[in-house]
Amino acid sequence: MKPKPHQTALLGERITGALVGAAVGDALGGPVEGYSPEQILERHGGRVHGIVGPWHGEAWRTARPLAPYHKGDGHVTDDTLMTHALVRVYARVRDHLDAYAVADHLVPDLMTEPRWIPELETEALPLQRIFLAEKWLVTRIHYGHADPREAGTGNIVNCGAAMYMTPVGLVNAANPPAAYAEALDVAGAHQSSYGREAAGVLAAAVAAACTPGATPDSIISTCLSLAKDGTRTAIERVCEEASRHTDFESALEPLRAAVAPYDTVGPDYRSPSLGARRPSRLHSIEELPIALGMLLVARGDYRHAVLGAVNYGRDCDSIATMAGALAGALGSPPPEDWAKAVAEASRLDLWEPAATLTEVTREIFTRDMTRRRAHERAFASLGGEECSD
Repeated sequence: MKPKPHQTALLGERITGALVGAAVGDALGGPVEGYSPEQILERHGGRVHGIVGPWHGEAWRTARPLAPYHKGDGHVTDDTLMTHALVRVYARVRDHLDAYAVADHLVPDLMTEPRWIPELETEALPLQRIFLAEKWLVTRIHYGHADPREAGTGNIVNCGAAMYMTPVGLVNAANPPAAYAEALDVAGAHQSSYGREAAGVLAAAVAAACTPGATPDSIISTCLSLAKDGTRTAIERVCEEASRHTDFESALEPLRAAVAPYDTVGPDYRSPSLGARRPSRLHSIEELPIALGMLLVARGDYRHAVLGAVNYGRDCDSIATMAGALAGALGSPPPEDWAKAVAEASRLDLWEPAATLTEVTREIFTRDMTRRRAHERAFASLGGEECSD
C-alpha cells in the first residue's frame, strides 16, 4: 500500500508541524478551557470550529476567575510559553537534558527575561503568567534549593510537565524509549507520580509519531508498551472507546466516561474533589489519554483531532496542545490560516523555535552517534561483540 503523504514528512517538517501544531491547539482551546461540551455548545451556538473570542466577551478584563488573562482571539497560553522556554534550554545546552538543566537554565529563563505574554498583552516575566504548579519550579529549586531530581515531589499532580514535553519527544525523534527516559528525568524537577509519568509518555508518543510510517494505532501501541500503572490503564480504556468512533461529536461523552475512573479532579472541573491531584499509582491525568483518544478518532488528521480536543472542554487547551503536537509530528500540519492567525494575534514567531530545535536535534543526533561508536569500540576491546566500524 502506498504511504499517505504525511507519512513521508521529513524531520524539519515534523518538528515544525508538532511545535506550531501545539501552539495552534493551545490558542484554540484557551477560550473554552474549564467548561463542559454542553456549555461550549450553548455559549457558541454550536461547536467551536476555529479561533473564537473570550468566553465573557469584552468583560474578560474583570470576569472571574479568568481576569486579567485575555484568553481567546488567537492568544496562546502558558502551555506554549513553557514549550518555547524548553526549546530555548535545548538551544543553550545543545544536548540531551536532565533535571539539572531545568534548574540551571529553565528556572532562570522564567525568572529573569521579560517576554511578550499574549494573554497579558504586555511584556512580563513568564513567571508572572504561569500557573502555581509551574511556579513550583522556581519556589522549590531557586528558593528552596531542592535537589532538581526530586523537586517535583510535593507539587500538585497535574499535566503541568506533560504540556510542554513535546520538544523532548522531537529531540529523540523515532526513539520513544529514549524520549520517555529523558522526559522522566526532566519532569522530575516539576512533577511526581502520574504527572511525571504522563510527561514521559507524551514525549514517547511524539517520538513515535516521528517514526516513518507511524499511525495513530502504532503511537498508542508504543505508549502502552512504556506507560505504567493508572496512566497505562487510562490510555488503554480511552483508546478502546475511541476506536469505536470516527467523529469527535459522538466521542465526547464516551471518552469522558472512559477516563473518569482514573481522573482525580472529578465532574466539576472548577471545583476539584478533595482527593484531586494527589500522588497515586491508580490514577492518571485526564489530558494525555483524551489527546491520544482524539488522535485515534481523527485517524491522525490535525483539524479533526484538535477540534475534538477543544470541544471536549475541561482542560482543553492542554488537551489540544498535546493532540496538535501529535498530529503535527505525525505529518499532518495545522491549517495555514490558523497558524498565521495565531502567530499574528499572539505576536509570536511560531516557526523560529521549530527551526532552532531542528538544528539542535541534528547536532544532538551527531553527538549520540559519536558516543555510541565510542561505546562500541570500548565494548569490542573488552572482548564483547566485534566492532565493524
